[in-house]
Amino acid sequence: MQRANERFVERLPLVLPHPAYAYLLTALFCLIALGCRLLAEDFLPVGYPFVAFFPVVILSSFLFGVRPGIFATFLCGVISWYVFIPPRMEFAINPAVFLALCFYGLVAAVDIALIHYLQRANVNLAIERERSRALAENRELLFHELQHRVSNNLQVVAAMLTLRKNHVDHAQAREALDDAAGRLALIGRISRTLYDPAEEGQDIRAFLTRLTADVVTASGREDIQVTVEAPPGLTLQSNVAVPLAIIVAESVSNAIEHGLPDRGGSIAVTLQDSSGALSLRIADDGAGLAPGFELGSGPSIGLKIATALAAQLKGCFALDHGPQGGVVARLDLPAGAL
Repeated sequence: MQRANERFVERLPLVLPHPAYAYLLTALFCLIALGCRLLAEDFLPVGYPFVAFFPVVILSSFLFGVRPGIFATFLCGVISWYVFIPPRMEFAINPAVFLALCFYGLVAAVDIALIHYLQRANVNLAIERERSRALAENRELLFHELQHRVSNNLQVVAAMLTLRKNHVDHAQAREALDDAAGRLALIGRISRTLYDPAEEGQDIRAFLTRLTADVVTASGREDIQVTVEAPPGLTLQSNVAVPLAIIVAESVSNAIEHGLPDRGGSIAVTLQDSSGALSLRIADDGAGLAPGFELGSGPSIGLKIATALAAQLKGCFALDHGPQGGVVARLDLPAGAL
């Protein structure tokens, strides 16, 4: 409703099919005002000849512009002078009548001038609003194109690493290249989901759902079930999305690769918000941690990256034994981290 009112105001003064229509409608307003003034004759004290005609001047200027407003001023002034200013039904002139007509003309002129300048300001505002809308659309398009190009470039680099892997004989080097290519491809896919030029953030539950589904699909496993639980309405800013996504993707990938390598299972991703402090849990029902496992001491580069990214978010990343077997990857973030 408010937007409809804004659009109507932006179209003022109205452009009618023929200019004469504005003057005809203005004359009709004047006749209506004359009728109202005559009906109120018995209820008004002596005087007030212009009381019903100022609204006509304002309305005509507001709807049709300056010239119909001037026409309304003249026509209403003549009617008031002839019908309501003593001696009535004649165009008598004396100092009092002259002063009253001058005062009426001055007030009407001020009304018309104010409406005219307000409408000019409103037109300029509408032009600037349209220009801002066009700039916002261009910004959105450029942002989308940038995100698309960054994602494509990362995918190309990942493909080049994969091709290069085929020419490397060293098994550990091949594994490192394969791991790097996978992470670059993941970041490229994440970049496509970060399209948020307004920087309003995106729903974290939907983000985690898409991300975990993407990781499971990339693993080629169809026997893994992932569930995501997160508080409704919690948003994720783009500067936090990439490190958080890498931590989640690494944890889910580890659960699939090490916890559930040869059988199906389930992975539960749970995000809890406690007075602004966030606790993310990624639990699987797999084989569990190896005896004597210590985070950061093993050869897994992915876990070291996850630990470093958690520190970047001013949080803490850890792996624990699940209450009923399996592994729980835990990421604790302080209040305001997202």
